[in-house]
Amino acid sequence: MAVRKLYAGVKLRETRGRLGLTQKAFAAKLGVSLPYLNQMENNHRPVSAAVVLALAREFGLDVTELAQGDAERLVSDMREALADPVFDAAVPPLADLRLAASNAPALVRAFLDLHRAYRQSRERLASLDEALGRAESGVRPSPWEEVRDFFHYCDNYVDAVDRAAERFATEGAPENLQERAVAALGGRGIGVEFSDVAPIRRFDPESRRLTLSLRVPGPTRRFQLLHQVALVTADALIEAMLDLARFQSEEARAIAKVGMANYFAGAALLPYRAFLEAARATRHDLERLAERFGASIEQVAHRLSTLQRPGMKGVPFFFVRVDQAGTITKRHSATRLQFARYGGACPLWNVHAAFEAPGRFLRQLAQTPDGVRYLCLAREVSKPAGAWGAPVRRYAIGLGCEIAHAGELVYADDLDLARPGAFEPIGISCRICERAGCHQRSVPPLERRLKVDPDRRDLLPYEIAG
Repeated sequence: MAVRKLYAGVKLRETRGRLGLTQKAFAAKLGVSLPYLNQMENNHRPVSAAVVLALAREFGLDVTELAQGDAERLVSDMREALADPVFDAAVPPLADLRLAASNAPALVRAFLDLHRAYRQSRERLASLDEALGRAESGVRPSPWEEVRDFFHYCDNYVDAVDRAAERFATEGAPENLQERAVAALGGRGIGVEFSDVAPIRRFDPESRRLTLSLRVPGPTRRFQLLHQVALVTADALIEAMLDLARFQSEEARAIAKVGMANYFAGAALLPYRAFLEAARATRHDLERLAERFGASIEQVAHRLSTLQRPGMKGVPFFFVRVDQAGTITKRHSATRLQFARYGGACPLWNVHAAFEAPGRFLRQLAQTPDGVRYLCLAREVSKPAGAWGAPVRRYAIGLGCEIAHAGELVYADDLDLARPGAFEPIGISCRICERAGCHQRSVPPLERRLKVDPDRRDLLPYEIAG
């Protein structure tokens, strides 16, 4: 497989701007000529190995940041947006999309925002939504989508909140995390009680009482306790982060505040350094990690996908949660695999089969149409309400990494990683998947022509031209 050249002009410009250096001074530090630096910053030339080493040596830059960033997910999001019939045949080639994502990411995000506004306006019109008459109708993303995209484009890692949670979890007394959380709330005049009633968590500002339900599992109860700790002890930090995010509505800001408190809770329950060390020591055995930290399998899997601290990164994972209808309810990827913004996941992916095997881990070696290979894990997760007759929520979670990191996972043992035939073909979304021979395809791919023969029928009523 050909090695992809590294184009990181935007990252170079950001690094130089952060350091306050002129192009001439930056070029001298990197040991290259001024014209050569200019060409790299404008993505006319790839970043050489010598420059990568100089960035690490001179500025302590985590060079993995050069190859990761937003470009891959921006390309995926653009391809999905351009699959909208409104664009008809005027779809740029993939090479142009990659060029735009690398050279003009702000312009790409503006395009995505515009398409999202168009999509929402069209949906409102179709349903005769009364909100269509308001002046602001159709020009803002929904608060939920705005927050989802905020975490999506910051790699689901918020450094200041992550470090604050780690300090809370590892510094001071008592040693027991739950006792420490109760003590922290007590120091703010908040009492904690446990009750055999719903809801899961309820805080009464007047009585200064936090009530947690005994009907939910211990990991959920501890998570909700730490969520309240975040709202009380880290409120100023969270508010500052929300100010920087510049959300367009109070609803989005409120949803993001819940998300930030949830982030703090997960980072405190599974503190970065200790969790990263344990993950490496256990070779990312989710069950052992859950037992060691008193967390759920889903909490552990989600946390593994957030280990993106500069200079101390873990294995880059993707993480996804889907419901029984196949709808993605959580998604994040630190890999080249990016999930569809709208609709469900590829039906050939093992995450859908997890509902048929509750309580078991399913393994899959998979290959996407771009030739990248992955080790994928899937497991069904049930969330009972803790009482007879109460509804049980069922999800499936998926976790995976590129095959280059598979040796660091216990789940890769006894799998034949060298045999090409062991890898099953999967895609992202039928509209942007170019695989021609897929027996589960629901709609034709956007960028390929179709051949329809009324005298011949195979698995699909059309053929995809080469």
